[in-house]
Amino acid sequence: MTVITHTNDLRKPLIRTLLVFVFLAAAILMALDATTRLPRSAENTSRSYLGFDRNDYPGDAAMKLLRHDFAFTSYWLSPPPGEKRNTWKGKRERLVSHGFGFLVLYRGPDNSELKTETDAARKGTQDANAAVAGAREEGFAPGTIIFLDIEEGGRLSPTYHKYVGVWLEELKRAGFRAGVYCSGIPVKEEAAVTITTAEDIRNQATLQEIVIWAFNDVCPPSPGCGFPRNPPAPSASRVSDAAVWQFAQSPRRKERTALCQSKYAPDGNCYAPGDTAHKWFLDVNVATSPDPSQGAK
Repeated sequence: MTVITHTNDLRKPLIRTLLVFVFLAAAILMALDATTRLPRSAENTSRSYLGFDRNDYPGDAAMKLLRHDFAFTSYWLSPPPGEKRNTWKGKRERLVSHGFGFLVLYRGPDNSELKTETDAARKGTQDANAAVAGAREEGFAPGTIIFLDIEEGGRLSPTYHKYVGVWLEELKRAGFRAGVYCSGIPVKEEAAVTITTAEDIRNQATLQEIVIWAFNDVCPPSPGCGFPRNPPAPSASRVSDAAVWQFAQSPRRKERTALCQSKYAPDGNCYAPGDTAHKWFLDVNVATSPDPSQGAK
């Protein structure tokens, strides 16, 4: 008896076998992907955002233009260093409407103003209270990080540490958070010993809660006056726990910026890509948040 086998009958087992292999391969690839892929929350935390700071408010029209290049801006609660008035006052709501985040700033004292620990404690209390009052007046809610602008480099004096400690405690008592803008540039103290202001502050047990905004415009690690689409993390400043990194300053310091990959303008300043007329020189920052002070809430 002759058995006639249809072609379709022969193909069915082969197709089933191929499908089994396809499903097994897909399962293996999914398992491998699950072991190598970061959780979504970890992926999000790796993103960095560009912002800028400057002492003088550049104007309403300028801020609308600058928003195209930057996620956040500085915002002074006091007159900036060397100034007698604060031109940022009353601008918060306008900047919120443009979608800006904030770096909220208050001017710190010169070391010469803090001759004794009593002076430091009194000044720390006065300045913290003034900063809190200014923040409330401008509409910044409790929980906003207010950065104390420290222009001193290297190791701070014991009286300055006292001042910063009182500043921290007074802000906490009022419901706000404390940050410091300080140097991340190493200063040589001895032949084999260097210190940065950021390290010096971190080494104080009472100041561990302070949020660090480090400036280091030395190339490298700074890229210079650049606006990368994928900005580096603030930790690239070489201050490992920095939440914000100011990597370009206007005007540039030649001794720090000679090796920068991204060049400054011929006049030595840094300008935003959209500022083709070079009207508003600025300092450039990168942060782990588009609202580093959490001040847009």
